[in-house]
Amino acid sequence: MKIVVLKFGGTSVGNIDRIKKVAKIIASYKRKKLNVIVVSSAMSGTTNDLIRKTEELSNNFDSAEYDVLLSSGEQAACALIAGRLKHLGLKARSWMSWQLPIITEGPYSASRISKINKTKILTFMKTGGIPIITGFQGINLDSRITTLGRGGTDASAIMLAKFFNADACDIYTDVDGVYTTDPRNHSKAKKISKISYDEMLEMASLGAKVMQPTSVQDAKLNNINFSVKSSFEKKRGTLITGTKKIFSNQIITGITSTKNDAKVTIVGVKDKPGVAAAVFKPLSLNQINVDMVVQNISLNGKETDLTFTIKSEDLKKTEKIIKKNKRISFRKFSYDNNVSKVSIVGVGMITTPGITYRMFQALASKKINIMVISTSEIKISVLISNKQIKKAVAALHKEFKLD
Repeated sequence: MKIVVLKFGGTSVGNIDRIKKVAKIIASYKRKKLNVIVVSSAMSGTTNDLIRKTEELSNNFDSAEYDVLLSSGEQAACALIAGRLKHLGLKARSWMSWQLPIITEGPYSASRISKINKTKILTFMKTGGIPIITGFQGINLDSRITTLGRGGTDASAIMLAKFFNADACDIYTDVDGVYTTDPRNHSKAKKISKISYDEMLEMASLGAKVMQPTSVQDAKLNNINFSVKSSFEKKRGTLITGTKKIFSNQIITGITSTKNDAKVTIVGVKDKPGVAAAVFKPLSLNQINVDMVVQNISLNGKETDLTFTIKSEDLKKTEKIIKKNKRISFRKFSYDNNVSKVSIVGVGMITTPGITYRMFQALASKKINIMVISTSEIKISVLISNKQIKKAVAALHKEFKLD
């Protein structure tokens, strides 16, 4: 039984005309005699509207009920897709995650899929049926609905591909693949035909919004190749894979940028063992993700300035936590929320000297000041003024011959 998993994002099912187009795409796979499993997001805007309702009702809306509410958007989308397929003469039905069930573990709004019961879906497909399964959700061991975080339908698709041992997994979205940088911000961006898990994971984590980072991680851990395609245009997409033989001599694969970073500096922290842990532990407990970190020791060795980046929406909460922290003493708390992170990503930099110099020189030539630097084996990130983001991306895109 040859199985293909098809995932459709919120923009792909954003209105009735788009749902009709999605149904045609699904039917085209069925005409090729393939067994199709469809997983859908909610219609674009639905989840945000539901979140706004919770905020109007409470500033501390119950987490379990929050997941129940947010999961309802996918239910509506799946019913509409199944209804359209039936109109076209195909056998289809919607399946809620709890009807299989899809078992999750972890906290509400950030669960991970641990098991999928395949029996009902396999039986239905053997009769020629097309199951349309709600993405972004599952149930925990208490039989409560849980969600997988924003963009979690990607994770649903990857894990369905894993548990059903699918021959292919196609992620349909509003772009026709993964680009060297965001084509909406740089006209010379070009589509990447194939990219490694590691590169895609770095790009997704650093601001490329094509895929949810945890989904790419799941794909890598389970060795699941998948493609990103457009539901609006019939074009070849981008293959995300672990196969080593596919890669060219391109040193840098892509450039990413973010728009919602803030730089925090704690000045004059008493330097002693455990001070960094004392700063970052309460942030971690409050689900605040810390990214770039720089520590500067004073000349007398008694004080340190600690600089790190967070998401802008976490700034007020971070300031409150730091100022209430009795375990640290410092002279000043300052921040800058007019910053952006620009990153270059590529497995080629592991074996190529001079990449750091070329990046910094390209930025310097455009008079772009670097505030913070962070590196890994396959990426270099810098923090700059958000007014210079487009200029920086253009300079780096040209420097590494991606235009």
